[in-house]
Amino acid sequence: MGAKFRHEMKYIIPAYLHQEMAAVFRELMSYDRHAGPEHQYNIRSLYFDDMYRSAYREKLDGIQIRRKYRIRIYNCQDHRIVLECKHKDGAYIYKESIPLSREEYGLILAGEVGFLLKREEPIAREFFIDHRTKLLRPEVIVEYDREPFIFETGTVRVTFDKGLRAVSKEEDMFDPEARSLDVLGKGRMILEIKFTGILPEQIRRLFKSYEIVQTNASKYCMCVDRLSPDSPY
Repeated sequence: MGAKFRHEMKYIIPAYLHQEMAAVFRELMSYDRHAGPEHQYNIRSLYFDDMYRSAYREKLDGIQIRRKYRIRIYNCQDHRIVLECKHKDGAYIYKESIPLSREEYGLILAGEVGFLLKREEPIAREFFIDHRTKLLRPEVIVEYDREPFIFETGTVRVTFDKGLRAVSKEEDMFDPEARSLDVLGKGRMILEIKFTGILPEQIRRLFKSYEIVQTNASKYCMCVDRLSPDSPY
């Protein structure tokens, strides 16, 4: 396992449990400095997949080693746009990313990815190759509001992802009023914990004290399902 990979654990929890756990986290951890005065920020990610929805199917089939691409923005603004590749190896993750300008974002949406060959970062060339050979295309926009905590003495990051919503790829990702559909239902959210090496004992004890069950749920897959004509929602 490469040193760049981090352990990732996910849970779907009710809102009342969030209030209790967040109160404890505030004593043990600090809010991420990017969280702002309200201690959270909005995330929108435009995911790409091929014509066979390979990224979607590989997740559902339990393929251990896989990757998927997305373009992520924060608070519906364009001052920070990143193209990311999320590598997954079992319970471990590794993310690569490069910044994009608003113009470059538009070029990718138009299928004009040749400019990436001028970039030095490996992810730029990898996305170009996959875009051309696998015919990658936008699939869905995943949106949620994130409350992030960090453990100062280690590499631990805990996030509460609230109000998971599916947004059509046809919508403008930068439009705050873009139409969205609720995915998890009122009062449910996703708790994630990421860390490198060993989870500190005080954090480990905290998680053991709650009766929560780990899940391998994928925000991407859930949002694709939500927008499907056959959606059970």
